[in-house]
Amino acid sequence: MTHPTMPTLPERPAWTALRAHFAELERTHLRDLFAREPDRGERLTAEAVGIYLDYSKNRITDETLRLLVQLAEQSGLRQHIEAMFTGEKINVTEDRAVLHVALRAPKGDRIKVDGVNVVPAVHEVLGRMGEFADRVRAGRWLGHTGKAIRNVVNIGIGGSDLGPVMAYEALRHYSARELTFRFVSNVDGTDFAEATRDLDPAETLFIVSSKTFTTLETMTNASTARDWVLAALKDKSAIARHFVAVSTNAEAVESFGIDVMNMFGFWDWVGGRYSMDSAIGLSTMIAIGPDAFGELLAGFRAMDEHFRTAPFEANLPVLLGLLTVWYTDFFGAQTQAVLPYDQYLKRFPAYLQQLTMESNGKHVTLSGTSVDYATGPVYWGEPGTNGQHSFYQLIHQGTELIPCDFIGFTHSLNPLSASSGANHHDLLTANVFAQTEALAFGKSAEQVAAEGTPDWLVPHRVFEGNRPSNTLLLERLTPHALGTLVALYEHSVFTQGTIWSVNSFDQWGVELGKVLAKKVAGELSAEQDPELEHDSSTNALIRRYRAAARAQK
Repeated sequence: MTHPTMPTLPERPAWTALRAHFAELERTHLRDLFAREPDRGERLTAEAVGIYLDYSKNRITDETLRLLVQLAEQSGLRQHIEAMFTGEKINVTEDRAVLHVALRAPKGDRIKVDGVNVVPAVHEVLGRMGEFADRVRAGRWLGHTGKAIRNVVNIGIGGSDLGPVMAYEALRHYSARELTFRFVSNVDGTDFAEATRDLDPAETLFIVSSKTFTTLETMTNASTARDWVLAALKDKSAIARHFVAVSTNAEAVESFGIDVMNMFGFWDWVGGRYSMDSAIGLSTMIAIGPDAFGELLAGFRAMDEHFRTAPFEANLPVLLGLLTVWYTDFFGAQTQAVLPYDQYLKRFPAYLQQLTMESNGKHVTLSGTSVDYATGPVYWGEPGTNGQHSFYQLIHQGTELIPCDFIGFTHSLNPLSASSGANHHDLLTANVFAQTEALAFGKSAEQVAAEGTPDWLVPHRVFEGNRPSNTLLLERLTPHALGTLVALYEHSVFTQGTIWSVNSFDQWGVELGKVLAKKVAGELSAEQDPELEHDSSTNALIRRYRAAARAQK
């Protein structure tokens, strides 16, 4: 959805005002902002659906917030939100609705696409997923030889892998520990070999996740998995007991050997990177059970409603999205760090990489014109406190400005204390608060010298500070909490994309490499030397690879 008379981003009055405001604020230090506003740490906060957001350590004032909210309004954000929630085809380049919010809608909701309420179909699939998950978890789904399933291997790539992997790791505390879960995505044979090396085919179930059932990497791995099962069980009928599909292509699924009764569908209005709460989450449901999966969906839904209804100045996804625009387009920040202080969230930054960069890594607007402003920063991160001993040096004293999101919890799922008396979670959380304080305020040359530091060493020990961060504080990492966190970033991405006037729901940038890879794959495996028509570099690489392959035969 784009209004035909909407000014381009640089033409919007709030954008012009923000440029002038930035020139005034650019050299203001966070030390000065906190000194002027003693209540800043309590006032520049927001809280909703179990998430407390402290955004006071950002290089902003009340005027910054007022102008950013104006920018959101002038960009039509409220209208765009309603368009998404009501099923308008806002993915204009593919003529599709964008309705991941329907995946967690309650049964009574009515959300229409082309005049059809999609909510009943969503709950029909969820019901079938729940029945299947219960059978596997209870040992009632038997393999070909009559053994119960003990191993579940999800085969997918992109959104069909990153979401399930992240969710399993994040919610491992709640998972069925008698079951083993593995995830195969890379077409590198090592991924499959290592994932299955210690598994018994008679006790292994594969979930093949591909909407079209034609994704090259996924179907290559699925074919290898079928060969692996058949090598052990010697009977093609075994495939129906050891494979299920998450797909919409019934013909291809049946041709593969999977019973279409064990095919779980989803829809073209669900983008891959927004699909972890669809049938793509089947492995998650098997791991944590249908009830806990329902709590996950409830967390998503709670954030959806907050995003849809809360005023922008108190709206968590809108605030995060606007701050990203502020740093990307005015301060020139090219990256955003997401730093979860919970080991269970170790895959969360990797998940966000696809969600954010595949969505907003765009150089043309919805109308097809080139942008003349920055879009789509690089998202990255690692769990604390590990990251503190690797890349935090650059965040603190490097030449790049890197805004950071710190995610912490007031309660641990594994409360431990060492014999020394140290409480693990207290120490972990102390690092969250200390790092944001150090980033914001730093340590001046005068402070360093006052500590008795030799003059020659003073410059090395100075922390200039003024490095912005958000702190997101939750009670504990539950399925509901994970749902709120994922939806928070989904809608932050939407906010950014709306401001930048880009389509956050297509991904044409991944297509060219796929097309060329198919062509090159044929040339690498051809019996006779093929006629190569690439550039000189690619041609030389192909010839070198073919020569090495011949030398090994």
